Amino acid sequence: MSHSSKGAIYMAAAANLLIAVAKFGGAAITGSAAMMSEGIHSLVDTGNQGLLLLGLKLSTREPDERHPLGYGKETYFWSFLVAVMIFGLGAGVSIWEGVDKVIHPHALDVHVVATLGGFDIRTYHVVFSILIIAIVLEGMAFRTAYITFRAQHPNVPLIKAVRSSKDPTVFVILFEDSAALLGLVVACVGIAAAYLLEMPVLDGLASVMIGLILAVTAFMLAVECKGLLIGESANSQSRKKINDMVAAIPGILKVNEIITLHHGPQSLIVCVSVDFEDTVTSVALEAAVSRLESDIRAEIPEVSKVFIEAQNWRAHQKLLDELGSDPDAAPLTHPA
Repeated sequence: MSHSSKGAIYMAAAANLLIAVAKFGGAAITGSAAMMSEGIHSLVDTGNQGLLLLGLKLSTREPDERHPLGYGKETYFWSFLVAVMIFGLGAGVSIWEGVDKVIHPHALDVHVVATLGGFDIRTYHVVFSILIIAIVLEGMAFRTAYITFRAQHPNVPLIKAVRSSKDPTVFVILFEDSAALLGLVVACVGIAAAYLLEMPVLDGLASVMIGLILAVTAFMLAVECKGLLIGESANSQSRKKINDMVAAIPGILKVNEIITLHHGPQSLIVCVSVDFEDTVTSVALEAAVSRLESDIRAEIPEVSKVFIEAQNWRAHQKLLDELGSDPDAAPLTHPA
């Protein structure tokens, strides 16, 4: 995880904490369900950034006897938990708050908060000032996250970059900030309509809309994080590099299988199974295997483990023939 990626998380956390306090203040003086939903949204997002930082911290632990491949997937687990938090707390509470306001509508408060130079500052002036400041702060956080994400995936379409990314922390922040900005727009429209048309039910509907936005965001994040938790291969560029390096080894007769698996954003496991010609000596075979491992590590820095299964083609074929002639033998397959 780069310092710029952590910076995006810290920026989002600071912005959301300030915004949450302001939104709850606005909800308290107006009784707006949409503003309350936005406050809950920002508070949940602040907690989510804390979970992401916790996941990053835990993922750096060294491998041990219980977890010999390390703790890289901690990042994926805590990112998935963020999606659950957005859905359960953010979306659930916002929808509940909005439905309650629709069923039991009450007019938004419009009392005078203060008088400045003969001008009465009413509650809706405060609310819209909070919303505008929130949009500015969320926009700054979104810009930081977007620049960081694009730096990791230059010249790649955004959706494709999200699908191929192995580091969920940045695209989680990107999704959160996008949902936050959209939610703020909905809150502005809903509260303004409730005031102008004197229809408080519109404030409740805005809260429900904010909840639905969060639910969709949470679902998309959960799908992406689920794939990483289950285990995804390296990106196509890395797979091609590995294939080319394996094919370039002298004495290889057949490549049986190449498997890549991300165990964390910066932890890639590579497994290679190859058949060597029976004329290759053991010394040459050991040299080829060592060279392949060092080349893979040098070319792809995120590789943490390399496992190479080197077989003699003639012995391998003989074993396949023997197993094939025994009806009780378990099948042995080496997919190309």
